[in-house]
Amino acid sequence: MKGDNRHKHNLEELFWGRGVHAHAYSTRTALSRRHTHRVSGKLSNAVGDDDEHVHRYEGVTSFEDGHVHRFSGVTGPAIPLPDGGHTHEFAGETSFDHGHDHFYQGKTGKALP
Repeated sequence: MKGDNRHKHNLEELFWGRGVHAHAYSTRTALSRRHTHRVSGKLSNAVGDDDEHVHRYEGVTSFEDGHVHRFSGVTGPAIPLPDGGHTHEFAGETSFDHGHDHFYQGKTGKALP
């Protein structure tokens, strides 16, 4: 029947619970060999159900002191915010390059549509 809207589904809600979303993140690494790097990017779409979902991330640090490092990981589960949104914690260790590595940790921004 043309124009019949009785049987519609939001596919994002069906597959992802809260809908497909991602988060931006940015932090600095811990100091190592007298310098730090920026770790930043946009997380992948959510993996898992509602409040138990996580995000994968990977990237390359900022260029500092003549080199970069690679990083990757999986965030912790959603942390509810007072306004109804949520954030995630992330932490890890960069690749070992140029004779050293760096630790990093931070929280994501709110979910991006």
